[in-house]
Amino acid sequence: MKYYVSTYVTTFIFMDFYTKVGKVALGSRLRRLSEMLTEDAAEVYKLYGVPTDPRWFPVLHVLSGQESATITEIAQAIGHSHPSVSQIVKKMKARELVTVRKREQDARVSVVSLSDSGKDTIPAFKQQCADVVQATEALLSDAQNDLWAAIEEIEFLLADESLLERVQVVRKARERLSANIVDYQPEFQSDFARLNYEWIERYFEVEETDRQSLDHPEKKIIQSGGHILMAELDNQIVGTCALIKAGDGVYELAKMAVAETARGKGIGWLLGRAAIDKAKDQGASSVFLESNTILTPAINLYRKLGFKKVVRDPSPYNRCNIQMELTLS
Repeated sequence: MKYYVSTYVTTFIFMDFYTKVGKVALGSRLRRLSEMLTEDAAEVYKLYGVPTDPRWFPVLHVLSGQESATITEIAQAIGHSHPSVSQIVKKMKARELVTVRKREQDARVSVVSLSDSGKDTIPAFKQQCADVVQATEALLSDAQNDLWAAIEEIEFLLADESLLERVQVVRKARERLSANIVDYQPEFQSDFARLNYEWIERYFEVEETDRQSLDHPEKKIIQSGGHILMAELDNQIVGTCALIKAGDGVYELAKMAVAETARGKGIGWLLGRAAIDKAKDQGASSVFLESNTILTPAINLYRKLGFKKVVRDPSPYNRCNIQMELTLS
């Protein structure tokens, strides 16, 4: 009786906590629910005289339906890692529920079978499973929502996009909103040069064409009909890109750089979209760029912005091995 009173009180306290905290505690709440079910499961095993741990249930269930199985086969069947199954099997062996032998053809492979003691538990284990299924179905039918179906759906959705990935998307969107894209001003020249020299020197060698544009942006880019955009975050310049006029209605997207400390915040996307919008405002028909395929994040960004691989005239940059273009009209 003390067990159930303690569980009831603890559950009430936790439910009050989760009500206040909300969905941010989804993982903790599911863990608590799992703990409640595991605690009850341990008592159920005692009720049926099955000498096992609730956490061993998947392995015992697999072995109850076949003569033997390798640890790898069990892991694949129950969706656990190989080390996890190895630990469970080790504990079951210590309880004398299973035997483990090496496969004759390959001594690296461990084959697991129920011991005589393990086999003796199977009739009670199967009856226990049948009764638990009936009790669980009654529990689920008492609920207004189909928990089992909801769990299957959530698992499917998380397999497609994990919670970590979803949090990263939300964080990036929030940080993107706090960034400002502003037009180039003379006082930004040192930031424009610094940001670009940093990434070029990290991956390649600075070329004379780079120096001309980075050291004299007003003369080489702006006065020639181009534009430079700067990204500002927390009162710091953290990114930049340029639109260099390459002909009537044609611009080159170039000199895009984001500070190391600001990467992963969607700054590149903001700069790219702002540059494309600027080109449209100027009546451009297309925007092209030249890059290198080792810059995987940059290439992925360009593809998301709508750029596609093309073949143009040879690039003046030795590092260029891919050209991409976005048609605007």
